[in-house]
Amino acid sequence: MNRVKQHGATLVTALVMLVVLTLLVLSAIRSSTTNLRIAGNMQMQGEIVEAAQQAAEQIISYNFPANPQLAVSSASAATIGNATYTTAASAVCTGSKPVPNNTPNIPAQCISSSTAANTGIIFVSGVTLSGTSWCLAQQWDVRAQATDTRTGASATVHQGVSLYVDAGTTCNVNPPQI
Repeated sequence: MNRVKQHGATLVTALVMLVVLTLLVLSAIRSSTTNLRIAGNMQMQGEIVEAAQQAAEQIISYNFPANPQLAVSSASAATIGNATYTTAASAVCTGSKPVPNNTPNIPAQCISSSTAANTGIIFVSGVTLSGTSWCLAQQWDVRAQATDTRTGASATVHQGVSLYVDAGTTCNVNPPQI
């Protein structure tokens, strides 16, 4: 038998390929872990924005212009899934102006006379009566902030609200906070 001297080239090639494959697997694991963190952070961001939106909707859901002191600062907690968020919301009046009686689609409670004078209603003669109604058109900036109690991450939501309110409703016009 003639023995051929082997130099181990196959073993070295196999070891190099094994190292390359190991590096590729480690890179794939690291990449998937990063992608998982990104997806988790995006989900957390969405939940925080949702909690802030809930706080803004709580302010909007009651007649806050009639009692603006309640709307100045309202704090609460919101639970979404397994996370708890602290929320704070406030409403700031950014503008107020009288509504003329001849404004289209004016609410009935705004029409300023029960005797049909200056109501904004067009009579058979085709004449539209004008004058100031018993309402004001106000614009409000409702700002809500939510903070994740675990991570400290936070989000702020601004919601503009335009509505008719009774004349005499207080509106200390302030620019919106950004």
